[in-house]
Amino acid sequence: MPSSVPLRRLFVALLLSCTVLVSATACGNESGTGASASASPSGTASAQKQKLAKTRFVANAGLAAGATYQWIIKPYRAGKFKKGADGRTFALVKAGLAGGFAYNRLKAAAENAKGDPLLSKAVAPLTAGIESLKGMGTKLRNGQAGAGDVGAFEDVITNIKDAGKSAGAEVKDKVPSASQLGG
Repeated sequence: MPSSVPLRRLFVALLLSCTVLVSATACGNESGTGASASASPSGTASAQKQKLAKTRFVANAGLAAGATYQWIIKPYRAGKFKKGADGRTFALVKAGLAGGFAYNRLKAAAENAKGDPLLSKAVAPLTAGIESLKGMGTKLRNGQAGAGDVGAFEDVITNIKDAGKSAGAEVKDKVPSASQLGG
């Protein structure tokens, strides 16, 4: 059995290294030219562009909401982030990935909202809240996030959902798959 401890440490180190690499890559797309921009159709009528903008907004915001609830809020409320908790390291790694993913999808949703006049008015005040979440993935992954940090994520998601609902684009939680989280 002595050989299983170093193997487990090697596995955890590899997993954490991959997590850092993936979350840095996921959050590194500042220009807004990610999947949502490349998926936008060209040469469509203005009304169709607006309709697709609303649809993309709902999809991106729903994925962010689902990831936040499933891998950040729920484990935090269950006490998985506390020192000594069973499965803490794995919960923190998943929360870090989910934090980076949610930030990326919220930025994409805000970009999508610009294509619809009603949505852009509703979402514009929320961009500062989205920007405040920028380093939250790292904070979660390192186990430095507290109740205020988790509450900030929950508040931004709730505000995005409310803004979408007021603009006629109701956002429902959609939990992303592990492969979507990883990039």
